[in-house]
Amino acid sequence: MEALVLEKKDSLTIRDIAIDETLGAHDVRIDIHTVGVCGSDVHYYTHGAIGPFVVKDPMVLGHEASGTISEVGEAVTHLKVGDKVCMEPGIPDPNSRATQLGMYNLDPAVRFWATPPIHGILRPSVVHPTTFTFKLPENVSYAEGAMVEPLAVGMHAANKAQIKPGDVAVVMGAGPIGILTAMAAIAGGCSQVIITDVQQAKLELASTLGPIKPVNISQENLLEVVNSLTDNWGVDIVFECSGNAKAAASVFETLRPGGCVVYVGMPVQPIALSIPDAQIKEARIENIFRYAHVYPRALALMGSGKINVKRLITDVFKFKDSVEAFDYCVNMPATSVKAQIELV
Repeated sequence: MEALVLEKKDSLTIRDIAIDETLGAHDVRIDIHTVGVCGSDVHYYTHGAIGPFVVKDPMVLGHEASGTISEVGEAVTHLKVGDKVCMEPGIPDPNSRATQLGMYNLDPAVRFWATPPIHGILRPSVVHPTTFTFKLPENVSYAEGAMVEPLAVGMHAANKAQIKPGDVAVVMGAGPIGILTAMAAIAGGCSQVIITDVQQAKLELASTLGPIKPVNISQENLLEVVNSLTDNWGVDIVFECSGNAKAAASVFETLRPGGCVVYVGMPVQPIALSIPDAQIKEARIENIFRYAHVYPRALALMGSGKINVKRLITDVFKFKDSVEAFDYCVNMPATSVKAQIELV
């Protein structure tokens, strides 16, 4: 089938590639409609690796997807041909200890789309287990369906934070994950989120999506803003979504005593973290890696209108322009948040 193939670092082509997929009894075949371009996809393109995951052979990119079921396995009863769906891109080993403990995202054997050596889904169709395939609400479009995957990251972070109604949070980084984390935190009970970045256009967009206060850290002092809003107490939660080493090391500065830090963004290099700064506040530190058990809740929030992701989709490309789409995302302007590729 024709697919967008990462041949090697800095080399993308649209070409035919053989992918052997057999429809099992509990599987569905999905015709892909929309695929989001994730920062990890772009990083594989520009660097050829992310940490221990190295592209050694040609690999199809893409893992944020929605589509239409075109075929169902013989044991499938809750989904049917013609259903609009989105898909969790990671398939764990059902017999692994991590899966049995409910932490299937941490299964070392998980097969995750567009993570070497597993092919992604910038291609016409895919066979996928029904366990990780979810029907879209009637009022949720394919484009929105392809946003469920990054929203799931924000939802998982909000769950890890154990938000209490009325909490105030800081989100560091106003990229797609940062904004979606802010929206998930508000849906989870936060009364206000302070979001930081240096790109004013993204901050201005974020400020229109709920009780979100933007802070351009190149122009304002974050600690002063937090102190003015919390009577010098600090915020209940800090979500570090930027992956920036300096930001990741400063998370305790604005945190209240007994507050929670959730690391969402993944720094490329190790960071110098001050443990005493965490200890004197008895900070609770949480980490997330992808997500688990959140797709149904994310879809419920989108279907109810509690979370509206439409305005985050700023750029749409046709499949034939996929290489152009990736080159655009390598140097994405500040006014852009999420780019998507339509295959239909």
